[in-house]
Amino acid sequence: MDIRAPEQQYNPYRVYSREEWARLRDDTPMTLEPGEFDRLRSLHDRLDLKEVEDIYLPLSRLLSIYVDAMQRLYYAERQFLNIRDRKVPYIIGVAGSVAVGKSTTARVLQALLARWSPRPKVDLITTDGFLYPKALLEQQGILQKKGFPESYDLPLLLNFLSDIKSGRRHVRSPVYSHLTYDIVPNEWAEIDQPDILIVEGVNVLQTGKLPRDGKAVPVVSDFFDFSVYIDADEEALRRWYIKRFLALRDTAFTNPKSYFNRYALLSDEEAIATATAIWERTNLANLEDNILPTRPRATLILKKGADHAVESVALRRL
Repeated sequence: MDIRAPEQQYNPYRVYSREEWARLRDDTPMTLEPGEFDRLRSLHDRLDLKEVEDIYLPLSRLLSIYVDAMQRLYYAERQFLNIRDRKVPYIIGVAGSVAVGKSTTARVLQALLARWSPRPKVDLITTDGFLYPKALLEQQGILQKKGFPESYDLPLLLNFLSDIKSGRRHVRSPVYSHLTYDIVPNEWAEIDQPDILIVEGVNVLQTGKLPRDGKAVPVVSDFFDFSVYIDADEEALRRWYIKRFLALRDTAFTNPKSYFNRYALLSDEEAIATATAIWERTNLANLEDNILPTRPRATLILKKGADHAVESVALRRL
């Protein structure tokens, strides 16, 4: 995996094969129980003992180094400046396309990091909760662009991350329902001074236009200390999305309360055609226009093969 443009001489990443990366685990212990794999794995994503040993345990070890270094820098700066700041969490962003396995990666990292000694508090949120309500998206004519940057309440998300990074207590995050395809009214998740916060979402590495007047314009990734982009070829992503759609047709979509209940009675042929149309109209367009261009901004890139297994790892040079 070459992250460079054809004319670019310097590669900002060190790229490791799966075998090379797996050796970096060293003596990092396996702390997940066999029964946890099904709970952590998203629909049709790959997660087994080998994947955790080869990919996620070395990544956990690397993150422990980064977090420890950041904490030591923070305490040294606080002593130097003679200030008494509140507890500042380490924030990790997880980005990538729909169907690439972001949720699995985020949950595995949360489970592994929470088992470090002395048991840090590790919270996880997805940016789904910061989507605009469905009624507003319909009113603005962008419901089919759900997941695009313009479908998020960016000021609300930035305020949330600012409060978290400021060490505030009891910061509330809106709750999203995949069943109703909408924000849940008057329901909140509370984040209370975690040691580590994982933020997962398709567009968390998005940038904004630079202001001509030089005034500060924050973006979500400004609050990240480390970021992971999960990468895969478009053909694999399309196939995974269609496979997931077929599985949901036979499970979640059968719930009468599901927003997608109308798809539950589709034949295989009809379901594949519907999923393909949704993929090309919405998810592929979002990938090409908004998500993939942010890949070079990640600290670390996990490149998956056609079988959902990570084939290589690219780590940004310090």
